[in-house]
Amino acid sequence: METKSPAKILLLEDDPDLIDGLGYALNKNGFQTDVAQSVSEAFQYLHTSDYQLLILDITLPDGTGYDVCEKVRKAGSHVPILFLTALDEEVNIIRGLDGGGDDYMIKPFRLGELCSRIRALLRRSGTYTENNAVLRSGPISVDLSSGNAWLNGHVLELTLAEYRLLCLFLRHPNQLLTRAAILDALWDGSGNYVDDNTLSVYIRRLREKIEPFPSSPQYLLTVRGFGYRWKEESK
Repeated sequence: METKSPAKILLLEDDPDLIDGLGYALNKNGFQTDVAQSVSEAFQYLHTSDYQLLILDITLPDGTGYDVCEKVRKAGSHVPILFLTALDEEVNIIRGLDGGGDDYMIKPFRLGELCSRIRALLRRSGTYTENNAVLRSGPISVDLSSGNAWLNGHVLELTLAEYRLLCLFLRHPNQLLTRAAILDALWDGSGNYVDDNTLSVYIRRLREKIEPFPSSPQYLLTVRGFGYRWKEESK
């Protein structure tokens, strides 16, 4: 479904070559984009404009994308935030997610994949809508139209990656999904550009939010040497 006006995006990035490529790709895909090349410039934009999505590099001349994310979240904003960085260590992934980030892309990446993730973030935030449908498994349900998930009637606070993982498993109950297949499904066949540790982080965080005992999961099961399987609970 098309939006009434182009989604407005703030890109925080200091690499001129990357800015040119991203600017072209975002404009070609119908997004309105402002570019900040420093943390201070990003805050100036945020004080004067409203954005539907933020794309934040990590390392900037005067700070980090973490600083921007944390300040935005402390201000009470729920704008989707996607981190864009060359830092692929697990500690950096966790810091970005724990600081309020919704998704994480590691350089190098495919521009088509980036735009796909942007659209997914915008759909969850309400800028785009999906078909009116509900996925259910035992005490867990997901409303695709609103992008909300519930456990025993309580709203689950999920990042975009966790939400997409949950939807993927609920759509394939009792089926073995290999790690490669999960990466391909979540990131449009571009799994080679996502560190395998990232998936482990997302799986662990999702379990912490949906499992009664995350260390002994009853829904999201590990099939050692292969991948994962969602155990459908009979009513």
